[in-house]
Amino acid sequence: MEFRNLLLIDDDTDDQEIFISAIEIISSEMICTAMTDASAALEKLLTSELQPDVIFVDLNMPIMNGQEFVSRLKKVEQFQSVPVIIFSTSASPETIANTKELGAADFITKPNSFNDLVKILSSLFTN
Repeated sequence: MEFRNLLLIDDDTDDQEIFISAIEIISSEMICTAMTDASAALEKLLTSELQPDVIFVDLNMPIMNGQEFVSRLKKVEQFQSVPVIIFSTSASPETIANTKELGAADFITKPNSFNDLVKILSSLFTN
């Protein structure tokens, strides 16, 4: 599947800017929508206002955390085939296993450098 429309849900706007900058380096064809609130993002998804090919979501957010978002989204039939990738500072094996059990397709620990982020995201989109 080719990913053109990305959704990033992360309450840290600095992380959003870095992620979007990395996507812009990888491809001018991809469009990334960023939101800070998983609950609001879920509402826009359920009303078809947003129709991403892939969703990246942070775990630690107020209102609705990433695990709750994945759990609720994957209960909706139309989103069962949309890959959700956790994008978090966490690297706990237990957390990774739990999110995959809820339906996350993958788990990316936020790297410390921009170049590493570009490499990680490039490998996702070129395989």
